[in-house]
Amino acid sequence: MSGSDLPFDTHVKITTLENVLFTDRRNDIAFILDDKIVILIEHQSSINENMPLRLLIYLARVYEKLIDNDAVYKSKLLKIPRPDFIVLYNGTDSFPDEKRLCLSDAYKEHPEALAGFGGRLELEVRVVNINEGRNDSIVRKCKALSGYVRFVGKVRENLNTVSDLTIAITKAVDVCIKEGILSDFLKSHSSEVLNMLTAEWNAERARKIWEQEAREEGREEGVGISAEIMCALIKKMPIEEIAMHYRVSPDKIRQLQSILAQYPV
Repeated sequence: MSGSDLPFDTHVKITTLENVLFTDRRNDIAFILDDKIVILIEHQSSINENMPLRLLIYLARVYEKLIDNDAVYKSKLLKIPRPDFIVLYNGTDSFPDEKRLCLSDAYKEHPEALAGFGGRLELEVRVVNINEGRNDSIVRKCKALSGYVRFVGKVRENLNTVSDLTIAITKAVDVCIKEGILSDFLKSHSSEVLNMLTAEWNAERARKIWEQEAREEGREEGVGISAEIMCALIKKMPIEEIAMHYRVSPDKIRQLQSILAQYPV
């Protein structure tokens, strides 16, 4: 991703978090290189403008795992790995090859208006489009990532001629195995891949339908991150509790619930 070459024996420590935001979820992957750089990578099929805030929360959790709780109260400077944030995007919405998302974009006051108030916190997330034909120089560096991109491309190609998602995924699995694309993994985990992609595609379809209906009705409440959050929360919390915490009307939540029921995940 950075274009730098590291020795083969560079120490890598996995620091991926569990139980972040939702009890059965974790962030995609986090690791530390040579005890100097902590890298957090997320994969998304829809762009989430709140990724800088989410990754700030993840990073704080990673640092909590790395250091002694009492160390931050000592006067001597505590050295910590430098963070780097990356999102790999492979959704169907139009998106440039690369874009930066900034935490300061979420501030209610423009950063310049806060210049006289002391310190400033910024967090930049590098979003890289990994769809077929985009950022090939990056994708080709990783055999697994390249294979995944080609596999997803074949599923989407099949969906142009086959309406059944299960059939489209199954055909893509068969073709990729024959062509040696992620063949060992697909031979061992084809059923898990089918279940995962079916759930992901259907959740994305439900989210887009709900957001499109909101736009057509001229409503802004609950659009964007709320759709992603509520797709997960609907299974875990009573509607009234979701409505209270996220300031969304119960009727809107029931609407999304109804759409999800049409596309079970």
